[in-house]
Amino acid sequence: MTVEVFSYDDAIVRKFTLVTLVWGVVGMLVGLLVALQLAAPALNFGVPWLSFGRLRPLHTNAVIFAFAGNAVFAGVYYSLQRLLKAPMFSKTLSAIHFWGWQAIIVAAAVTLPLGFTQGKEYAELEWPIDIAIALIWVVFAVNVFGTIARRRERHLYVSIWFYIATLITIAMLHIFNSLALPAGLFKSYSLYAGVQDAFMQWWYGHNAVGFLLTTPFLGLMYYFMPKAANRPVFSYRLSIVHFWTLVFMYIWAGPHHLHYTALPAWASTLGMLFSVMLWMPSWGGMLNGLLTLRGVWHKVAEDPVLKFFVVSVTFYGMSTFEGPLLSVRSVNLLSHYTDWTIAHVHSGALGWVGFLTFGMIYWLMPRLFSTELWSKKLAEAHFWVGTIGILLYIVAIYAAGLTQGLMWLAFDEDGYLKYGDFVETTLRLIPMYWVRVIGGTAYLAGVLMLAVNMFMTWRRRPATYQVPLHEAPPLAATYLPHPEPASALRTAGVHLADTGYRLERFFSSHWHRAWERRPVKLTVMVTVAVVSASLFEIIPTFLIKSNVPTISTVAPYTPLELTGRAIYLSEGCYNCHSQMVRPIRAETERYGEYSKPGEFVYDHPFQWGSRRIGPDLQRVGGKYPHLWHVRHMQDPRAITRGSIMPGYPWMLHAELDFAAIPRTMRTHRALGVPYSDADIAGAVEHATAQALGIAGEIATQGGPQGLERSQVVALIAYLQRLGTDITRPEPAVQPATPPVDPAGELSSVQVAEAR
Repeated sequence: MTVEVFSYDDAIVRKFTLVTLVWGVVGMLVGLLVALQLAAPALNFGVPWLSFGRLRPLHTNAVIFAFAGNAVFAGVYYSLQRLLKAPMFSKTLSAIHFWGWQAIIVAAAVTLPLGFTQGKEYAELEWPIDIAIALIWVVFAVNVFGTIARRRERHLYVSIWFYIATLITIAMLHIFNSLALPAGLFKSYSLYAGVQDAFMQWWYGHNAVGFLLTTPFLGLMYYFMPKAANRPVFSYRLSIVHFWTLVFMYIWAGPHHLHYTALPAWASTLGMLFSVMLWMPSWGGMLNGLLTLRGVWHKVAEDPVLKFFVVSVTFYGMSTFEGPLLSVRSVNLLSHYTDWTIAHVHSGALGWVGFLTFGMIYWLMPRLFSTELWSKKLAEAHFWVGTIGILLYIVAIYAAGLTQGLMWLAFDEDGYLKYGDFVETTLRLIPMYWVRVIGGTAYLAGVLMLAVNMFMTWRRRPATYQVPLHEAPPLAATYLPHPEPASALRTAGVHLADTGYRLERFFSSHWHRAWERRPVKLTVMVTVAVVSASLFEIIPTFLIKSNVPTISTVAPYTPLELTGRAIYLSEGCYNCHSQMVRPIRAETERYGEYSKPGEFVYDHPFQWGSRRIGPDLQRVGGKYPHLWHVRHMQDPRAITRGSIMPGYPWMLHAELDFAAIPRTMRTHRALGVPYSDADIAGAVEHATAQALGIAGEIATQGGPQGLERSQVVALIAYLQRLGTDITRPEPAVQPATPPVDPAGELSSVQVAEAR
């Protein structure tokens, strides 16, 4: 039989590995800065592009899509070629993928600090960048599937199953969550509103974690951990169970982020049930990884690569136990909107994703640079410094989260809120925030050690990289189907004459071996799993009108209020404030009447938030005079001692773009908001009149004059509107079908107690 001689393309792996480290340092530096801003708000520096609300999305996007994304691409390009015994399908596509992805990251790094954002967590990037992401992802997919088609190894190893699931699901999540209508080159508004948008966001948000920070990294674990240990994967059958249960169950879990909100309870309950079930396959994967090291545990003490992998997989197990725990409604009551969620996310990000990436890079460096690792001792130091950094970070923030949850829910012996002032809780957290800064600094120091080690290893490279040549039978000889003889089936424990043949065949995993030879069939089955699971939740949420009962007094935003809402989005206020009063007594006592689904029908996008660094704003309308808001934006600590909110002094001088208001209203009308032609034609005049009224009241109250064209007036108009719709009198003419109030005649306190 003839053989073909070929080599692998490791140049693309070197490029992705390098930028993984570069963007990791950048993303973590920004993360350290925003952590410092929470402990010392003066570090917002009073400029818009360095404020917490704008930098926090930059941090999350940098560590998720730049650091973790590039790590995935580096690992996939290295392992895929070797698992398939074939070089990448196209070096040109590899280059387009690399440079295109880096251009996307640079675009994110420029636009987010400038305030160009869709205002949807983990999906803040504006529509031109979203389109670029979809195109580059298609390039990546074509390169991967093209390589699979040209493979010399018939069976697809378990890592490739996870890569395929990642490719299919991330494409689906990104496209449907990013559907928006442009209102200009750098502005767009979500196609969905209110409850539907919230559902779509967390269907995307939770599964972006699942299929960008979990499934591809599991694929990397299944390849690099056995390689580092020089041992086969512990259990082939367990890997099958792990893969299919994870892929099918994960996609259901997103709504558990929305317990006690205006989302229908059946949806969040369904998400909770699947989240709890998800614990089992996740721990199956953890055990499969750790038990791969059976017989070689003595090597862990000597090899820093194995140390990183062991701690990484352990954190995967911890995170995938805690995630289902946090999805339970009674636990979520305490944890939601607190720093407990932040600690949970970072234990997975720093421990699971970060340490697996570091272990992979240390293992790759000698092979990519054709030389020995410069310093094994420095790698050991990185491991211990990084581990200490993780522990300091998460222990402090777990304590902060529990402190917040317990203080927010506490009542005194007379039945009043024990800590009625929100800032009382904030002040308790400052020492914990400083410990987080120390932990984050230690973790970043470890990454810098890795950077030094990589640079020095690179310097020791030979003048010309060693490019090993490989021999294998040509594609046609290895890819043609070969039917399994009956004797082979009997050897596997399958007896054709047995009546229980099909059941025995199933438990022998022979059926899956057949799927592994058919990548198209495997891909179709993955697609069916994730699409069918998604549709079971999406169809009822979007098509059953009773899921979002209307409220007759809820009207569209005025032109000035709509402009103020755009400023609220631009400044990233959703990063600190929620707009969702849950039907829980502590919240209704603190904030007012609980939120109704019908209040959000004109919100493109929704702004329920996921964290309360500041108080909820759903009922802030009319609570304070206009001047209070002006002073609060100028210097929050002059109004509320101990506040950690950044100041927004530039809003008093930045001018409103009145000319853009009609375009924004036309976009919203296209999305279903009932603005008439007359409303749009008179938008500038209406906005000017409302701005003059607010500015006049500010001056009358003793504030600065001449604010009628400033951004702060539009923001005040929006804030003063929040939550006021349900206090308006009913219109004189009632609709033919009375709106349905999901709470009936019960008060918010009675609803909370009944639940």
